[in-house]
Amino acid sequence: MTFETWLQSRLTAHGFACGPIDGIVGPMTTAAIRAFEAARGLPVDGMADETVVTALRESSSAVDPETATAVEHRDPPEAEVQKIALASLKINAWPRQSGVPSFYGAVGTRQTHIEIPFDMVLAWSKTTRVARMTLHEKVAASAERVLQRVAEIYSAEERHALGLDLYGGSLNVRRMRGGTSYSMHSWGIAIDFDPERNALKTHSPQARLSHADALPWWQAWEAEGWLSLGRARNYDWMHVQAARL
Repeated sequence: MTFETWLQSRLTAHGFACGPIDGIVGPMTTAAIRAFEAARGLPVDGMADETVVTALRESSSAVDPETATAVEHRDPPEAEVQKIALASLKINAWPRQSGVPSFYGAVGTRQTHIEIPFDMVLAWSKTTRVARMTLHEKVAASAERVLQRVAEIYSAEERHALGLDLYGGSLNVRRMRGGTSYSMHSWGIAIDFDPERNALKTHSPQARLSHADALPWWQAWEAEGWLSLGRARNYDWMHVQAARL
C-alpha cells in the first residue's frame, strides 16, 4: 500500500471522502485534505505534511468503527509513512509558477528567518558572514531540512569547493529579468548560491553546480520538491525554487 492510497483511505475513514482510493492525489484529494485541516484547526494549505499525517493517525469519534478498523490494518509502518511524507509526496507539494500568487499570497509577505547550519558568506562580499536567510513561512522548514542534510552530506571543504557557502540571496521583491512578472524571489521561495560561477546564461558543463559532485546537493532539494532551473532547463544553475514550471 502506497502512502497516497493510505492517505486517501484515512481521509475517507475520517469522513472526508476523496473519490476512488487510487493513489492519485488530484483535486478531490487535495480538497479533502483542506477540509480535514479546517475541521482540525490546522493551517489550511492542502499539503499532507507531518501535522496532517499525525492527525490522520489519531483515532476519532467521527470515524465509523467498521471503516476505521478496515483501514487501520492497512496502515504502513510508521517509519514508512514518515519517509514518504517527508520525501516522495513533497515532490508534488509546491504549486506551478502560475499558481504561486494564490498559494503564497502577496509578494514580500509572510516571511520568516531560518538559521543556516553551516558557515556561509555573501557571494559579493566574502568577508560578510551570513547566519540566517529570509524565506516564506510555507517553505522555511523545508529549506532548513535541506540545508541540514547538506551539512551532513558535505564537509566544510567540499561545500566551499562547490560554492555552497556563497549566498546569492533569497527574498528580493523584483520583476524577472527582461519581463513584467515577479521573480520567484519576490515571495521568498527561491535561493541563489555562488552566482558568479553559475550565472543566468552559464550552461553545463561550465556552470560549477552542473558537475557530478553537486548531484547529492540537488537530490537533497528535489527530495523536498524544490526545482533547479539548471537541472530542468540548463541555465541559472545558481537558482533553486519551491515552485514547479
